[in-house]
Amino acid sequence: MISKSNSLFDLPLKVTALMSDFEPNWFVAGGWAIDLFLGRVTRPHDDIEIAIFRRDQLAVQKYLDKWILKKAENNLLLSWKQGEFLELPVHAIHCFNEQTEPPFLEILLNEFDDNTWIFSRDKTITKPFSELFLTSQSGIKFLCPEVVLLYKSKNPSTKDERDFRNTVQRLDKKSIAWLRAALAVCDPENSWLQRL
Repeated sequence: MISKSNSLFDLPLKVTALMSDFEPNWFVAGGWAIDLFLGRVTRPHDDIEIAIFRRDQLAVQKYLDKWILKKAENNLLLSWKQGEFLELPVHAIHCFNEQTEPPFLEILLNEFDDNTWIFSRDKTITKPFSELFLTSQSGIKFLCPEVVLLYKSKNPSTKDERDFRNTVQRLDKKSIAWLRAALAVCDPENSWLQRL
C-alpha cells in the first residue's frame, strides 16, 4: 500500500523523476492513469505501471541497467536476458531495485506503427499518437482513459469496475464513442458496453 505523503500523486511524480532522462515516449498507465485523469486519488494503489512502445524495450533495458528485470511469460516471472527482444504475447516487464524510489515498477509494452498505437488483442483497434495520452497539471504524461479502460475491460476486477464507474461519467463523447466501438469489435458481450 502506498503511504500518505504531501502530494496526492507522490508515486507518479517519483516515477517521472526516475524516468526523466529516458528519451523515448512513456506514459503512466493503469489505475494511476485513471486518477491522474480524474485529478484525485480514488482508491489505494499497490504499485504503478508505465506504458512504453515495444520498439523501445531495449532502450529501457539499458536505462534500467542497475535493476533486476523480469519478463512476465506464461504466468511466470523469468529473467530478461541482455539484448533479448520480447515479442507478443509477452507484454509486461517487472522491474525491481530496493535502492530506488519506487523500488518496483511494471512496464507494459504497447504496439506502435506509423505514428499509431495498436491494441495488442485486436490489431484493427488503433489510436493516433496525438490522441494516445494526456498530461497532468504537474507535467505527468499518462495514457488516455479510454485506452486504459479498454485494457481493464477483459475480466475486470473490483478495482477495474470502480475505475470504470469513476471515469465513464467524465469521458467526453468522442472518448465514449471510441471505447464503445473498440469493445464492440473485441468483446461484444462485455457488460460495460451497455453502460456507455
